[in-house]
Parts: sequence; C-alpha cells; structure tokens
Amino acid sequence: MMIRTKNARQPKASGMAHSRLPVAVMGCGYWGPNLIRNFNACRRTRVAAVCERDADRLRRVKELAPRARLYQRPESVFDDPDIEAVVIATPAATHAELAHAALEAGKHVLVEKPLATSVRDAEKLVAAAEARDRILMVDHTFLFSPAIRKIKELIDEGQLGEILYFDSVRINLGLFQRDVNVLWDLAPHDLAIVDLLLGRAPQSLTAIASCHASAGLEDVCHLHLDFGDSVTAAFHVNWLSPVKVRHLIIGASKRSIVYNDLNHSEQVKVYDRGISVAEDPEAKRGVLINYRTGDAWSPHLEQEEPLQNVVRHFADCITSGRVPVSDGQAGLRIVRILQAAQESIQGQGARVLLPKRLTLAA
Repeated sequence: MMIRTKNARQPKASGMAHSRLPVAVMGCGYWGPNLIRNFNACRRTRVAAVCERDADRLRRVKELAPRARLYQRPESVFDDPDIEAVVIATPAATHAELAHAALEAGKHVLVEKPLATSVRDAEKLVAAAEARDRILMVDHTFLFSPAIRKIKELIDEGQLGEILYFDSVRINLGLFQRDVNVLWDLAPHDLAIVDLLLGRAPQSLTAIASCHASAGLEDVCHLHLDFGDSVTAAFHVNWLSPVKVRHLIIGASKRSIVYNDLNHSEQVKVYDRGISVAEDPEAKRGVLINYRTGDAWSPHLEQEEPLQNVVRHFADCITSGRVPVSDGQAGLRIVRILQAAQESIQGQGARVLLPKRLTLAA
C-alpha cells in the first residue's frame, strides 16, 4: 500500500483553548466505532472526518458522527488542512504506513496497538514524530483504567514491597485476526501493563506457540520474560479457550495483587499473604519457610471508561506538550518484545537476549 500526500499545511498549533480538537478516525471495524463515540463524547475533541474503504461500514458509522466528512481514501485525510490529529484503528499490518504518512502530513497520531509489526517500522515512527514535533501515542487502553492506575499507585507507595513476578492469562474464543497471530493481538495489553508497573525492560525471553485453526498463524502462545534479579513475567494468550479469562497476579514481598478485569465489583484485590524465608542452622536443608496469612481487601475504584481517559490524555498531551504515558517509545518497547518473542517461537522456544538500549532508525 503506497500512500502519497500533498505538501500538507501544518495543523494549527492548537486552538483547543477555544474549540474542540478536530480529529479523523481511520478504520470502522471492531474498535473504530468505540473511538468515534469517545472522541465525540469528549468536550475537548470532535470527529471531523472518518475514513473507511468499505462503503457499507462508512454509511453505518454516519449515525455516530453525523457531522463528520466521510472519506474512503487515506490521502483525503492527510491532505485535509482542518484535521489536527489522526486516530488509526485499521489492521495491524497497516499501522506503520498510515501512521508515518499522517506524521509526515503534520498530524498528531493515536494508533491502535501494536504500534507496528516490526521494530524497524516502530523506530521509524518514533523518529518521524520527533522530527515533526508531533505527538505519537499508542492506544494501550488498559493503562488508563482505574484498576491499573490504582495498582500503579499502590506499587509507587511501596505497599507491595519488591515485585517478584507477574502471572497473566488473557484467553477467549476468538476474535481471530487475519494479519497477526494471537501473540501480536492479545499480548500487547499485558506487556504494556507490566512495562508500566515494573518500569524496566526484560533481559531475555522464551516463547512457544502452536497453530490449530490456521496454518502459519499461531492461536495459542506462552511467553516468559526474565527481568533479572529473579523477577519474571509469564503470559498465556489464547484464541481457542471455551471461557474468557482476563487475570493478572502480581506477586511481591509484602503483599500481592490479583487483578480480574471481568470481576466488575472487585477488579483489584490486595492480599496480605505470602512467605518469609529464614535460615535455620538446625534444619536439614538450612532454610525455614514461614507462611503469612493476613487480610484481603479491595480498594475503591473510580467508575471511568478507560477509552475516554485515553482520549482526554491524547488531547491534553497535544495542547500541553506532555509526553503521553503510552508514547511512541512505550509502543516501541512492546514491539521489541513481540518481535523477539516471534523469533523465539520460530526457534522452538529458544531463549532470545534483548538489547539493553534502543537505537532509532535513521
């Protein structure tokens, strides 16, 4: 797919102090309508244009954005001088080219996860955003949920102690993707969560996966990250499960957390339970394990829609110049892990070492 744009005029610096930021949403499949609804509901933004190649989808979305200009060609969005920001909700394989064209046209960009399907493309997007002084943000929606924000707060306050491990399960029946496997489709959610909560990059990883419904497209995957100092993270993603599970356990030295996204009454539960290890010179093995069983409690969570928080944060970063929580560098870190995991899968679960520093493509 080749995208050609005119020498588009730079969007207005930011008239948001007096008017709503005009955005264009590209893609009206599964996630696009949710984005359209939230950008129109936000007081600081408005959907000025919608782009979708499928004419039937484009007609149906007219009810969500009755005042939006309707386009079928991406070039029409990039050449529209009224559009200040582009929101990309197209298939993953198209993210890099569309996002790069939008940045080159001087637009701010919010792109659905993953940022790109290769490290090289992700690096180019980060470099393009920096060169154009544009905001590049990835829609890692769960980072903006009240549950993850509360967990981050508890960790930052030191209430959990030292993080020991993450154990994540994200499984369901479908939705099968055509251009990426289950790893690239589901794992970015929990990788982004761990990236935010732990604040450090893994040193190495191993991954195994298998194909059942479609040859060459893995639908079950187990990924293991090693962060050093005995800190690990395990992820199970699966399109074939008969039940839907969204479960994350965070083990720590003082307290542990169970995050269940499907339990709306107690999404986050803190457990004052664990073990203490003491040396016992008289014990046969010299180590004594003591079990601690304390209280369990669920903190209060604000009733907020995570995607609305994404929209507000994106608008705020454009007007204030703040770096987004899920900026291009965060998206690049996730793509880096995904690409290394794919390499491990192809090597039948071989361990892959990850570079300590990222180098942007020229």
